[in-house]
Amino acid sequence: MSTMQALARAHHDGSALYAPDGPVDLGDTVTLRMRADAKAGVDRVWIRTVRDGEPVYLEAQADGERDGERWFAADLELHNPLTSYRFLLEAGGEVAWLNGTGVSHRDVPDAHDFSIHTEDSAPAWLRDSVVYQVFPDRFARDPEGGPTTTLPDWAIPTAWDAEPAALPPRTGKEVFGGTLGGIESRLDHLLGLGVTTLYLTPFFPGRSNHRYDASTFDHVDPLLGGDAALASLTRAAHARGLRVMGDLTTNHTGAGHDWFAASADASAPEAAHYLWNESRDDWVGWLGHRSLPKLDWRDQALRERMIAGDTSAVRRWLAPPYGLDGWRIDVANMTGRHGAVDLNAEVAEHLRGTVAAMNPDAAVVAEHCHDATADLRRGAWDATMNYSGFMRPAWQWFAAPGTGARYFDAPVTIPSRTGGEVAATMRDFLAGVPWRVAARNWNLLSTHDTARIRTITGSPERQRAAAALLYTYPGVPFVFAGDEGGLAGVNGEHARVPMPWHDIDSGGPRWDGATHATYRELGRLRADSCALRHGGLRWVYAGDDALVFLRECPHERLAVLIARDACGPVTVGLGPGVRRLETLYGELDARHGVDNGLGRITLRTEGPAAQVWRLT
Repeated sequence: MSTMQALARAHHDGSALYAPDGPVDLGDTVTLRMRADAKAGVDRVWIRTVRDGEPVYLEAQADGERDGERWFAADLELHNPLTSYRFLLEAGGEVAWLNGTGVSHRDVPDAHDFSIHTEDSAPAWLRDSVVYQVFPDRFARDPEGGPTTTLPDWAIPTAWDAEPAALPPRTGKEVFGGTLGGIESRLDHLLGLGVTTLYLTPFFPGRSNHRYDASTFDHVDPLLGGDAALASLTRAAHARGLRVMGDLTTNHTGAGHDWFAASADASAPEAAHYLWNESRDDWVGWLGHRSLPKLDWRDQALRERMIAGDTSAVRRWLAPPYGLDGWRIDVANMTGRHGAVDLNAEVAEHLRGTVAAMNPDAAVVAEHCHDATADLRRGAWDATMNYSGFMRPAWQWFAAPGTGARYFDAPVTIPSRTGGEVAATMRDFLAGVPWRVAARNWNLLSTHDTARIRTITGSPERQRAAAALLYTYPGVPFVFAGDEGGLAGVNGEHARVPMPWHDIDSGGPRWDGATHATYRELGRLRADSCALRHGGLRWVYAGDDALVFLRECPHERLAVLIARDACGPVTVGLGPGVRRLETLYGELDARHGVDNGLGRITLRTEGPAAQVWRLT
């Protein structure tokens, strides 16, 4: 192995082996560590940080040698709220940088430097979560038969076992009759999956079944059971140890909202709540949709009604008797942004600060459908829905040929990528934000806005391999209700399939019991593993059809293999000193492939597969 090859194994990330594992304050001094293969012959190491905009170098000290690796450590004062840093390595005349994307033998920009944020107030439970998304109209009907509210004129009553429409004119109008009481009656299903957090798409009344076009923030839709049903659901969930998060549209309301109705009078206070073009009958709609008028966050009265006031939309539902545990913010990336106006950071800070002041244990997670790194580095949002850093690359690797599925409204179908390309994409996005943020981002395979992962993969076996990646990669596993049973759908509308409870309970054909068992097993694995919830990430191998990575914390080392198809034999290095692999998940037998003392293992799969071993 050459010096350059050995240097490439140098590693640091923001997990507990290398950096502080908890909150830090401005002015704190923290110890940062890195490791390098002893064969690299690293002579000296410096941390390069940026202090008040100017680079500063701090020399690290040798911190021992273990299992064929040399460790170095240095103390760094957190002088700025966002402290970025990288390592400069010198080895036998070679000089290299180590940042979030790995080792580089050339100068690289600062965008992927490691970083620590001192104003990170996110609750600790968020990182340990497994999130389960429920679209209330499609999860379960109330076992008591309610509510009996008459359907509004826009609604089309639809049988529970009917196929949801994928295209207009029925999309958005079909009502299947799911309620909050129905969700409450099925909470044991969530517990069986190892779910810790129930996330509800909007429960406010609107003019659609998705309710992202709220007509008020003051009440729960009577179609879902009303205010009392939400209070009952959160009470029952909390009694079972589940947290409940709501969904709020800070970017827009519906055109039927009571504020928007009042805004027709140009002299009314509500007129300033919205953005207008050149005339009073020409308002700014979200992405041009006139049914979704966009809010104007320059208006202080709007901020009071939406965030700060005692009865504001943000505060009302966090308080008893509802007691939500936080909010997912719809299109958070667009909130407060329009043309030359960009108040996004200000609104995010105001919203997050209000939530934290009311309940320090509540969370705020942003929807952001593309590159969220710039917004997340500010520290206002606790986390994001990780479309770009997880779902997109996962889809591009696992997608079956010929599915025809697209990513949201992209003009092309999903391209096919190699494992190396996918790992590089995931590494870039992981490196773009502080580790503590990345470790609690919601990783996705499907949502109510996308095609289903079963449709993307085209097979149960590939979906199960994708699920294993979901539960073993850094971040929070996010499951859209029904994915665990192999439900299908070609787009977001079609994917909102009602849960087939008769088949779930009886083992019927519309429910994939084997895939359900896989999700249950993965939920138990994550709950039992410190490394999967708190450990770092080291890529070991990225081939066309297989990925291998390590998850490591001070108490546990795991190796994870994910294969999308038949592969091997391939020989990968798990690190010096590895002599035994204890199988925690999967059915591959690697005992005869271990090269004792050198930490090499030979792997082969006959199709899609996933395996997790504990290294000893």
